[in-house]
Amino acid sequence: MEVEQVLHMNGGDRKTSYANHSLLQRAVISTVKPIMDATIEELCSTLFPERLKIADLGCSSGPNTLLVVSDIIANIQNTFRKLNLPPPSLQAFLNDLPRNDFNTVFRSLPGFYNKLDEEHENKSGPCFIAAMPGSFYGRLFPDNSLHFVHSSYALMWISEVPKGLVTKGGEGLNKGNIYIAKTSLPAVLMNTLSNSKGTSQSF
Repeated sequence: MEVEQVLHMNGGDRKTSYANHSLLQRAVISTVKPIMDATIEELCSTLFPERLKIADLGCSSGPNTLLVVSDIIANIQNTFRKLNLPPPSLQAFLNDLPRNDFNTVFRSLPGFYNKLDEEHENKSGPCFIAAMPGSFYGRLFPDNSLHFVHSSYALMWISEVPKGLVTKGGEGLNKGNIYIAKTSLPAVLMNTLSNSKGTSQSF
């Protein structure tokens, strides 16, 4: 069975859900926000798009899922206000593996849209959010169809379990770890590195 068909974060909003255990990811999003803001501002000031298409790769489900989209909308609003132009419409694609809890994301959209209207006094451009399930190590979008792609805490996931990480007796070489650690054997590093080269070329 393919990893992408079974791998997913715990959905919903229960105690063990990803939604309740994603503060580190939120901190990373906040840390890189100035870089993202500068990029979006430059993009809008250069292209003056009427319709802006973005994607968030590895969006998961929970409070962080729509945080990036919300930040981008605020930045677009501010940039176009400075340019004295009406803001563009926004089409945002949320991407994650097929088993992601997109239902929880979709249930949060009415509240998200209401909050946008309140925060921007109904002056932001229309916003359309859709899911694009699938692995970003394969083709997700047509050529030249996106203006901006964001990913936070997802690109380090490899597309498949590297071969050669199990002994002939079925014992794992990377005992007790799901990542490369100080205690990992050199064979774990070499097999993972070899796998990553092929994976990053397809990305």
